[in-house]
Amino acid sequence: MKTLKTSLTSLLLFVVVAVNAQVKELPAVGTSAVVGKANGIAVEVKVQGPSAQETPLQIACVFEYTEGDITNPPALPAPLNGMLHLDEALHGIITDLRKSGKFTGHAFETLLITPPTGTIKAKQLLLIGLGNRNTFNADVMYTVGTIGMREALRLGVNAYSHASDIKDAGIDSPTAEVAENVIKGAFDAYNTQLHLKEKKMSVFKPVLKLTLLSGPAFYAPSSEAVKHALTAYQQ
Repeated sequence: MKTLKTSLTSLLLFVVVAVNAQVKELPAVGTSAVVGKANGIAVEVKVQGPSAQETPLQIACVFEYTEGDITNPPALPAPLNGMLHLDEALHGIITDLRKSGKFTGHAFETLLITPPTGTIKAKQLLLIGLGNRNTFNADVMYTVGTIGMREALRLGVNAYSHASDIKDAGIDSPTAEVAENVIKGAFDAYNTQLHLKEKKMSVFKPVLKLTLLSGPAFYAPSSEAVKHALTAYQQ
């Protein structure tokens, strides 16, 4: 019996040490790196929530509303839930808009918000709908990436930040595929405008930086996915 207790204690200590080591290996909030560049646009991956990101334009994605969908499981716990922090910083306006039907979150629906001073650090916030959570497919993030870039160009910002917020809502999405699709959609949209500019059918202020926000656990796979996606646009 004593041997069994000793073995169980040793196993428990091993698990605790392993878990602690894994937690310590995760990047801290604020960790960032420019992982690549194409068409004059530097692409950064950063461990940060959308409420704390300082940027001319912050993009955040939301599903169609269901009661408690960003506060109750399977949504991420409050300390890790960027969408919850964003909503709280804006005094619950995102939940209010979704719950009331003023912004439904239907797929590719957009809404531009000018945050009051002292709420979030972004100068403008663009919500993009993801549709029904139960039918989510990572392919939709290509169009979301396209919409984000086109809106950034329309608004004339030279940099913007993107937060998919899918994990926050408790959806077990493929991190790498989501990140790749966002980047591909954004750069294809930018290339279209460059083509129109060559034809003297478009005038726009160049985007110099795109930042993809990530949670600590998804920073590494997101960075690798972005690097891979950018290879198709680098000459």
